[in-house]
Amino acid sequence: MTPAPDATGRPGLCSTYCRVLREPLAGTAVVARGWVVVEQPGPWGAKAPTQSHLDAEFGGPFDDQCKKVDVRFGLIRSPGRHADTVERSHQVFVASTTPGRTWLLGGQVVDPSELGELDLEAVAHGDRAAVIASLPGLSPVDEPVVLVCTNGKRDGCCAVLGRPLVSGLAARAPGRVWEANHLGGHRFAPTATYLPAGTMHGHLTVETAAEVLHAADRGETVLTGLRGRSTWTKRGQAAEIAVRELTGELALDALRVVAEDLETVSVQHLDGRSWIVPVSSAVADPPRPDSCGKEPFAMSILQTGTPVSGAVG
Repeated sequence: MTPAPDATGRPGLCSTYCRVLREPLAGTAVVARGWVVVEQPGPWGAKAPTQSHLDAEFGGPFDDQCKKVDVRFGLIRSPGRHADTVERSHQVFVASTTPGRTWLLGGQVVDPSELGELDLEAVAHGDRAAVIASLPGLSPVDEPVVLVCTNGKRDGCCAVLGRPLVSGLAARAPGRVWEANHLGGHRFAPTATYLPAGTMHGHLTVETAAEVLHAADRGETVLTGLRGRSTWTKRGQAAEIAVRELTGELALDALRVVAEDLETVSVQHLDGRSWIVPVSSAVADPPRPDSCGKEPFAMSILQTGTPVSGAVG
């Protein structure tokens, strides 16, 4: 059953389509080996790095530099109301998501443009010492943090569904929950990223979001609503989740995506076991919008077959 259009005759909330059509979440996370986020209070436009109180002459080029090395750049805000013109420092988080080189750094900068000194290549390669050397104000953060997309200028679902999630989760985990400007996958709202692992979840409630955070504290993840770990390609994300569903493995760093070809993805466990996972794409039926206000279209979705145990060559 397809959701009815809204009062304007346009498609309704994209997240409603996603839920009603039971669109699979696996393999829909963004792809990034590292993350750099900086606190920027005040309003955000649809393209926040250049449409906010962040200096656009810094934000745009820095965002481009991050993309070139497979690092995700974003803006964050603390939950609740806050003054957006007061002189203040800005919280920064830098994360490496690669298993075996997973870490989170935090600190504050007087001006976000100080991030221009950050060694982005080191972030992408998980070289924590080099990152700290490039921006000495950073130091290790022991507890995972949660970024929840709330930017209504980017997509209505993120504001309508994301902001209540932030409020509820922040009450349970003070200081560890942040509003984020854009995490991709509006139709999976409310959606969140857990750093440093870079795991992304969709269709969250306060209860399930808290469950995922508790699991992250243990070095684990939760399969419900798991979209993928940003370290891997989208096909790799889907394959890793398929293996987790088959084996029940929840430890974040137990699995690695080690190879891909046109039809399969190879996933390896730290204990030496390995699986070959068939991964293909199919046209979604019926068509659906990928963002609020857009017309439905026949998008592609990933499908995985049953993982087969075997040697990874």
